[in-house]
Order: sequence, then structure tokens, then C-alpha cells
Amino acid sequence: MLEHDVIIVGGGLAGCRAAVEIARTDPKLNVAVVAKTHPIRSHSVAAQGGMAASLKNVDQNDSWEAHAFDTVKGSDYLADQDAVAILTQEAPDVVIDLEHMGVLFSRLPDGRIAQRAFGGHSHNRTCYAADKTGHAILHELVNNLRRYGVQIYQEWYVMRLILEEGEAKGIVMFHLLDGHIEVLRAKAVMFATGGYGRVYNTTSNDYASTGDGLAMTALAGLPLEDMEFVQFHPTGLYPVGVLISEAVRGEGAYLINAEGDRFMANYAPSRMELAPRDITSRAIAYEIRAGRGINSDGSAGGPFVYLDLRHMGKEKIMSRVPFCWEEAHRLVGVDAVTQPMPVRPTIHYCMGGIPVNTEGQVRRSADDLVAGFFAAGETACVSVHGANRLGSNSLLECVVYGKRTGASIARYVQNRKLPNVDEQRYIQAAQQQIQTLLAQPGKYRINQVRQAFQDTMTEFCGVFRTEELMHQGWEKITELQQQYSQVYLDDKGSCWNTELVEALELQSLMVVGQTIMASALNRQESRGAHFREDFPNRDDSNFLKHTLAYYSPAGIDIQYMSVVINMFTPQERKY
Repeated sequence: MLEHDVIIVGGGLAGCRAAVEIARTDPKLNVAVVAKTHPIRSHSVAAQGGMAASLKNVDQNDSWEAHAFDTVKGSDYLADQDAVAILTQEAPDVVIDLEHMGVLFSRLPDGRIAQRAFGGHSHNRTCYAADKTGHAILHELVNNLRRYGVQIYQEWYVMRLILEEGEAKGIVMFHLLDGHIEVLRAKAVMFATGGYGRVYNTTSNDYASTGDGLAMTALAGLPLEDMEFVQFHPTGLYPVGVLISEAVRGEGAYLINAEGDRFMANYAPSRMELAPRDITSRAIAYEIRAGRGINSDGSAGGPFVYLDLRHMGKEKIMSRVPFCWEEAHRLVGVDAVTQPMPVRPTIHYCMGGIPVNTEGQVRRSADDLVAGFFAAGETACVSVHGANRLGSNSLLECVVYGKRTGASIARYVQNRKLPNVDEQRYIQAAQQQIQTLLAQPGKYRINQVRQAFQDTMTEFCGVFRTEELMHQGWEKITELQQQYSQVYLDDKGSCWNTELVEALELQSLMVVGQTIMASALNRQESRGAHFREDFPNRDDSNFLKHTLAYYSPAGIDIQYMSVVINMFTPQERKY
């Protein structure tokens, strides 16, 4: 049986930053990172716009308190304000720490780190590396893993969290290369497995974002928090869904409807294109619904609106947002210097996740923690984003809470013994699960079931929701769940069996999708990204609380947990 002091599942920003912090805190600890892709291929590498911090390089009047207020207001007052205070206070230091590691941030003429405007932020505080910020940060963190001697298990798929007697003891994983199964035990396990964009049919997320960590946590009997809050990014490139960064609007691009109007004036007159993402996404969806969307021939009544950069000029486009220009040119043949880009909302981010405290320890309930189990980044919910995340706060969360969770783990494992694990029992169970999938004489292809599931989630639990719609959706996904046991695999081999991985990922998508739908049905109000047309107002008296959803095959049990409010009193959210 393999063993390490600490296992981190996930090779993106949060996982790598935690590993670096553990190694810095106590170089004697034996740390491993397990990732189903190579760490450089983690979805963090696709983050474009930047990370927020009140460095005051561009705006002297900024402060951590202003950043905290913008974050809490953006969250529609569902964020935990103690967690937001930590996020915003530590932001300037973590940016400078990254710079010292070698991250190449874009600069002002005098050499200081540049900062741009971003939606929902009242000051120019987003630090960036052109429009490839995640790429710039992740490369340096992965270099540091090598420097600190962290062992990387790349291209291993984690199938199961070993949770016994209320304690996380390790993981079960199999090697994509040859199907070899291993049990890995440790004094602490951390999940940093990212989001679940692939639960939906159009997403900015990569193919690996299937919610595996969330599903394994739920299947181990632990709750998931605030899963109804799914962020739609306003500007997904139509029809491919790839992200056109908010940085483009931060640099001055306009959103235009079929009539040529900058329609955000009707929805958020003070912030225009830089309103928070939930408001901007709904505005675009309303315009398309009202027949002011655009067709590919330029006529009205189509499925998208325009993002117009033409007035920005070639030099600014090519220096500040070159990757966005390249994506539009390569994928849909649009030259953004002379033509507007077709965009519509695309699934982008999960505000909810595995509930954790501000030390990254996973919660079993509102008042109880799980021994030896930690989480950070998009897969966790420390709730700095509440019901709606502000752009450029997610890279910040990965780095601040990745670092903090790493330090917390390094302290936690001192004087702890390696747990006892019955290796054979877990290996046999994993072999049985794989054998069953390979042998079942089903009648459905994986893609058929997955596509139907993704289409159902998008249609019945999307930007606009109602009870009637979601009940229909629930019935459909329950039927599709039954089809899972009738999926057949063509590839029966053990060498690089991607079909087997897709079958395991499909189970993750289904567990996560059901949890989202059940949580959304129970929240009878509109708040942030969760918009109920049958309950269009926010209802603080009944729903100013976090959802905790416990999954079981029989159904999903919903409980609630109070929100930490210690700085800003909830008020109406206007822009």
C-alpha cells in the first residue's frame, strides 16, 4: 500500500499552492499530489482575467474593506463575512508572494503590477498577466512542486475517498495508463478537484471538470453546500461556449443587441458592462428572449448578442487581451479588431461545494468537522462567494485558501499516526466496480446518456428556474439515472481506457446534477445566480442561510446552516 503524510487530490492552483505551503512549513513532510491530468493541464490554466487585491497601484483609495464590501454585496449577502475578511486582507501579500516565485504579472510603465477594472468591483484592483493569468501562476507553482520534492501522481483517476469512523484515511485510485489500482493512505487528505461545468451542455470548463471530488464527498455521506448557485459567465463565445474573459469588458468592450443599443444601461446603469455576472447574464438572456438577440446573418431574433471591441483599437486589443482575440479568430473566424464577437451566457463556476471552515477543514454538519479531511479552491465552499462570485476572486480564493489550508494541514499532521486501512477490501471493491461496468450488456452509449443529462440540466435548471420546470427536470434525470446501469462500453481493455473514465465521470455528473436540482427546488427565492421566476424576490427572513444537501440513492436530504454576518448588514443589491 502506498503511503504519504499528506495526499492532495487535484493539481490546479489550490492543490499546488497547498502543497507548496506544506513543504515550506515543514520540509520533512512527505506530500503527494494526485491528478487525473498532468498538473499543467488542470483547468486553472484556462483562467484568463486576473486576481483581485487592494494593492493600490492604480487606485490609492482602494482598501481591503472596500474589496470585502464589494465581495459581500456581489454575493447577495450569502458569503460568510469572516471568510471574506481573510480573503481580502491576505490578497496583497499573496500577490507579492506569487511575484517573488516568478509569476510574470503585467506592469505599469513605472514597473509596478498593473491592475484593471472588473465586474462588481468598485476600484481597479485586478492584477493580471495579459489574459493568461491562471497559466502564468500555475506554471510557477508546478515548478515549485518539483523544487520542493512533492511527488506527483499524474494521470491517476481517484475513484473513492476512504472515510471510516468519521475520519478520512486515504483514497482509492487507478492508473489511466494500465488500469492498475492502488490504495493510498495518509494522515490527511485534501480535495482540490475543481468544479463541475460538464454537468451542463455548454460550459467554459474543460472536459475534466466533472465534479469528481464533490461526488466522492457526497457518496461518502458528507454534505455539499449551496449547490444551487451555479455561475453563468455572461460572455461565452457562441456557439462553442469557450470563455471570452471579463477582462475584455474591463478594458472597455461594449455589449450590444440587435438594435445596436448598449442594453446594460437598462439593467445596471452605474456599472454598465461591469455589473456582476449574474445580473449581466440575466440581462443578455432577457434581451435574447425579447427578440433582440442576433442571428448569424445579423438579423434580429437570434440566440446571441455582440461583444464589441472595435472602438478599442488594434494595439490595445493585441496587448491587453490577445488570447481572446485569438480564440474568436480560431474558433468562429471573427477578427475582433474589425468585427463584433457573438456571445451568450455559458456555465462557468460553482459557488457551492464541499463545506469547510476558514482552516479548510471539511464539515460533517453545521457544528461538526471530519477528522483528517480538508478542501480548498472551487471544489470547496468556505463561502467567500455566497450566491454569486465576482470575477477575479476565484484565483484569489485558490491562492489564499490553498496556502491557508496547506499551513493548517502541516500543523494538523504533526504527531499523527498513519491510519489502518484494509487495502484488499478497497481494491476488491474498486475491481468489482470496474468489472461491472466493463461487463454490463447495456443498450445505451455513454455519450447518449451524458448528452441527455447535460441537456436536461441546462433546460430545466439554467439561468431561469421555476418549480414546475425543475420538477419536470427531476423526473427526467431520475429516469436517466436508471439508464446508467444499462450503459455499455466498447473498450474492454486496461490500457488507457478513456471510455471507462467517462463512465466513472458520468456517475459523478449525475450525483452532482441531482444535488444542484434538489437544492434549487428547495430555495424558494431569487438570490444571486439562483433566479426563480416563481419567487422573483430575495427572501432574507426565510432563506438568508446556507443549504447543506446530503445525497443518498433514495433522495436528497436538505438541512440549513446560518451565514456569518459580522461586518455588513444585508441590504438591497443595486448597481
